[in-house]
Order: sequence, then C-alpha cells, then structure tokens
Amino acid sequence: MSGAFPFPSTLFDKTARWFERVNVSLLESLPCTQGCSDCCIGLFPVTILDRREIQRGLRSLADEHRKRIEQTAAEQVVALTVAAPQLSTNRFIDQWTEKDIDRVSERFEAWRCPALETDGTCGLYEFRPLVCRSMGVPQDDGVLVSGACAVQTAVPLIRPSKVFREEENHLAGMEAVEIEALRLRAGIMGEELFLPYAFIGNPEVRELRVGSSSGEATTAAARHAHSIR
Repeated sequence: MSGAFPFPSTLFDKTARWFERVNVSLLESLPCTQGCSDCCIGLFPVTILDRREIQRGLRSLADEHRKRIEQTAAEQVVALTVAAPQLSTNRFIDQWTEKDIDRVSERFEAWRCPALETDGTCGLYEFRPLVCRSMGVPQDDGVLVSGACAVQTAVPLIRPSKVFREEENHLAGMEAVEIEALRLRAGIMGEELFLPYAFIGNPEVRELRVGSSSGEATTAAARHAHSIR
C-alpha cells in the first residue's frame, strides 16, 4: 500500500492551507488552535489515503516514539475486533451502515488518538489525516450555520464565502480521485477504516482472528502489540 505512490500527496498541504485561509476570513475566530485536542478524542473513520500519510509519518519518528504509538493502536485494534467480529475478516467499513459505524464509534468515544501526546499535542501533526486538517469550519447548508464541534460554542458571524465552499468541494473531488487511484493501483479492497487501523503497518491486519480456545483474542494486531512492547 505504501509503495503505490512514493511521494506525498499535495492534497494534504492544500487542505491545510484552505483551512488557514478560511480561518483568516472568519477573523481567526475558529477554536481550532494548538492545545485544543477535543477532536482527537473518539473513534472515527479515515481513508486509505490518510493511512498512507500516517505510515509515512511513523517512518519519520524515532523508534521508541513510533513503537509507543503503534502499541496504542494495536491494543485498540484488538478491542475493536472483539467488539465487531466482522473486522476479523475485513477491516474496511465502506459497506457498513451509518448506524453500525455510530454504534462502534460511540462505544469507544473516550479513546484517544494513538498519536495524541500527554500534553495534548499531536505526535504526527505534519502527517495528520485530511479530516484533522479541515475540521473546525462551521457547517453551512445554505440556510443555517452550525458549529463543527462541541467546543464551538459560538458560530462566527461571518460565513465562509462561496469561493471557499467551492474550493472545499474541489478538494473533496481531488480526495475521491486520489483514493480511487490508490485503491486500484495497490489492489486494496476498501477505502475507509477506523482510525487505529491506519497506524498498523501490516496491511494484512484484515486477517485478524478472534477467539482462541482460551477465549483470548489471537490476532495479527495482538501479535504486533506484543512484538513492540
């Protein structure tokens, strides 16, 4: 998977710059600043494009730091597989219903992102997923504007301009194209997966097996968790 595109996608930088420009247009009123980690708590889906970027970031870390992040992710994957046995044969959630995704996400809503440091900073900030780069811009359906997160107790009075919304749609289109290209080139069976799986280096984590004769989870992720202790 990581070898499908040897160079980082410019989409990640473009998305970050889009957010920065939107924030400036809103008089820098968005609460998404260094030190806020509210959106780093909880379980949510990411894409194979995000996974490739996270893997690139992990390779840039010192061994001890990388192993600590991978350890947390591996333990979370084990818990996910026990909670949702279908992940033992297919880690991708493209075909899941929104209800099923929400059910699992709510069960683990207190989980910290594996890359979230104890001081509230991101251990992989330069390699964070696209959703982490764009989160915080108020939702606008053309009629009502609503806060993007629980921290946003006040919605900026200035709405992002139509130009920014058009650029947002363009970025979403770019993401869809890049995801499909990566999926086809690497022969990947899906596009979306829960966040912890993006930190697991072994792409065969989809072959997790749950339930040994002793009732313990015996999985590729579990073996990975043991190997990096």
